[in-house]
This record gives sequence, C-alpha cells and structure tokens, in this order.
Amino acid sequence: MKKTILILLLSLMGFTQIRAQESTSERDKRMKWWREARFGMFIHWGPYAVWEGSYKGHEQRKGGAEWIMNRSKIPVAEYQQAAATFNPVRYDPESWVLLAKQAGMKYIVITAKHHDGFAMFRSNASRFNIADFTPYKKDVLEALAKACQKYHMKLGFYYSQAQDWNNPGGAASRKLTNEGWADPDSARIDAFTAANNGHWDPAQLTATMDEYIDKVAVPQVRELLTNYGKVAVLWWDTPTGMTDAYALKLQALLKLQPGIITNDRLKHPNFPGDTGTPEQKIPKPGELEGKDWETCMTMNGTWGYRASDNKWKSTEVLIRNLCDIASKGGNYLLNVGPNALGEIPQPSIQRLQEMGAWMKTNGEAIYATKGSPFGSFSWGRCTRKVVKGKTILYFAVFDWPKEGKLNLPGLTQKPLSATILTDGTKLDWTHAADGLVLRLPEEAPDAIATVIKVVIKGNLTQTHSNAQ
Repeated sequence: MKKTILILLLSLMGFTQIRAQESTSERDKRMKWWREARFGMFIHWGPYAVWEGSYKGHEQRKGGAEWIMNRSKIPVAEYQQAAATFNPVRYDPESWVLLAKQAGMKYIVITAKHHDGFAMFRSNASRFNIADFTPYKKDVLEALAKACQKYHMKLGFYYSQAQDWNNPGGAASRKLTNEGWADPDSARIDAFTAANNGHWDPAQLTATMDEYIDKVAVPQVRELLTNYGKVAVLWWDTPTGMTDAYALKLQALLKLQPGIITNDRLKHPNFPGDTGTPEQKIPKPGELEGKDWETCMTMNGTWGYRASDNKWKSTEVLIRNLCDIASKGGNYLLNVGPNALGEIPQPSIQRLQEMGAWMKTNGEAIYATKGSPFGSFSWGRCTRKVVKGKTILYFAVFDWPKEGKLNLPGLTQKPLSATILTDGTKLDWTHAADGLVLRLPEEAPDAIATVIKVVIKGNLTQTHSNAQ
C-alpha cells in the first residue's frame, strides 16, 4: 500500500510540474500553433488493414474497420497470424507529408498503437510491433518523423492507453459478436465476454491491467515521447478500465515533452487534457464556447481501411465542414485510412488535393482565425481575426444570393474595404436597418464557398444578429 501511494504521489508531482502551475499566458503560448492551425490530418493505419473490413467472407456489420478484431471476435493467435503478413512496401512517408501540406493541413496525428495492441514503431515493451513482428522490419513512425521534420510539419501520436486486445491485461470494450458477423458460436462467445469484462479469448486474461499499464503502456508512451524528436500532440483514446492511478502514471510522462498538447480521453472525467474531441460531428454554435476543441472525422464511413466503403463525402461537404468548424473556433482533424500496402486511397488523395486548391486561395479565412461573432448564417459561415487595430471578417458564402445582395445583420460599422478573396474584386455596400448589405456579382466565383473579406477599423461595436 505504501509503495502504491508513493508511486501516485510521484506521478502527481510530475503532472503538477508540467501543468498545474502553468499560467494563462504560458498555456496560450503552448497552444498558439494549434489554435492557428485549424486543419490537420488523422491517419488510422495498422494490420487491421490486412482484413479490409471482412472476416471469413463476411463484411463487418458495424463500426470502423480498425475494430474488426473486437467486432468479429477474432482469436488472438489468428489476428497475430494475419498481422505477421503486414508488409507495407509502398509506404512513402514523404508523399504523405507533402499531401497533407498540399491540402493545407498543419499537423499530422497517426495511430502509433490502436486498440488491437499493434505498435507501428519499434518497441522494447512488446514484440507485437511492425519492426519485430512483420516482414517489413522497419519503424514507420521513425520515417514519418523524419519526413515531418524535413517539411516542417507538426507530428502527433494517437495511443490507445487502455484498450489492447493482444497484449495480455489490456482492456476491451464489450461488443456483441453479431456486430462483426453471424458467428454460429456467438451465444457462447458473448457469454464469455460478458463474464470477462469484454474479453473473448483466454489469451487476453493471462495478465492483469496493472501489469499491462506498467509493462506495456507506460514504457511505450515513454518510447514515443523519447525516440522521435519533438512530439506536438499525444492523442489518447477510449479510457476503458482506466483509474486515476493509471492515468497519473501516463500523464507524468508528459514532462518528457513539456510543450505537448493532449486531448480529453485519458480518463474521464477528471483528466480533461487540453482539447475536446467531438467525433464525427460538428458542435452547435456556442456548445464548446471558450474551449479548445477538434472535430475528428472520416472522409467515408470508416477510420481504418475497408475495401468496400465507397461512401465518400464530397469535396464540397469537406470544405464547408472546415468553414463551419473554423467559424465555431475549432480544428478539423480529417482522417485517411491507408491500405495494407501503405497506400492512401485515391478518393482521399483527390479530395485533399481539391481542398488544397481551395485553401491556397482562401486559407487566410481559416488559419489563425477566431469564431464568428454572429453565429451561423443560413447562407454560409464567418470567421474573424484582429490585425493591427483592424477587425477582419471572412464570410464564406455557400449559397450565392440570386438577387445579388448579401445581408450581414449585426454588422453596423462602415467597412474600410470589402473584397472577394479569390480575385480581389471590390464590393459596394449599403446600410440597412439591422446591418450591412453587400452588392455581389451575379455568379459565385467559387461554387463551393466564395469568401468575402470585410475589414473594419477597431473592434466590432455590435455582435447581435439574426443569423441562424
């Protein structure tokens, strides 16, 4: 008992040194790049890509393809046999980083270890890693870190700190067998998982979670924060079975990277981290007001690679999502799911390139902006920034007004200028009872989102509007 208390105290002291005494100005300095970035790339990649979303000829029925081991209740030995064939010979980290840059993204977060327990890096804590367990025999994170350093891209690591379906002692969220496929033995398996905290294979039960945290999670996080240069983000996921004691041990390691930014998924509710993580949804206006948050979202229906998933969001939807998120003061962490060979699917590449073309002209309306002072408009979104005593408002118009007039309720000050960001076209305006009316060309310069830049002197004197 005394030893446990001592460990907790030491862990807590480590946490106190790096966060609790941080002033507001110090936090603002640490968070500055992240708040200005607004757009990042999420990468879900691991040996689950070998399965391509299908087990024994059955398409996984529910959830992302990275969950196939749990959803389909694949035995540990069978999953490891497939993982041993994982050989991403077409992996080209420089092309991934350059694609992210082309898209206008400012940081990358990759799954260093997902819930299947497979480390995408060389690890002394578990042989179940890409360098020691596969014919590839190389550390993909090491290569990605070098590419990010070369092209000045921020790099972050996703790490599943609690769930681990291969390393004994790791937690497992309980999912029913029929979420994967119609296993004829589902009744027995589901009964076993119910009796064993979500585990479906006796091989998962040969160690305790205490042992897993101490022998796998803590040393692997230490490796991630020691071996790859500067780490910008540590993205925890699913605190299944986590305790304060476990969380403190992991959080104490952050002192290895004093400037690191973490999310809110280490352990609920008393380890909030730095950023909120709404998943696959965009918050309503004001829902996360005053907080740092990041919407993580897929381009199709799954995080990990699924060969049959062709439900791709259009470039229009993705760009408008980015505008919507920025207008509410958040970041957009947009996912790609490479296949087992290490290739990012072509539909993802195409959409990122098209987003990049839009960002090349309109990125000014996204980067380093704050949320809209008007809420959301029925026809589009607004972001803002204050530069040298001037307030700059960026109105992203999704639905171009047929009558050639754009109403800006709530904006009562006379603009210093109003222009279309695409080509610098100057716009005329008139005052209305509740704000400003801009005169627009007949046709939208950009059918997806035309950005109008309005500059006023000083700060806004009125922020009330009828925007919805």
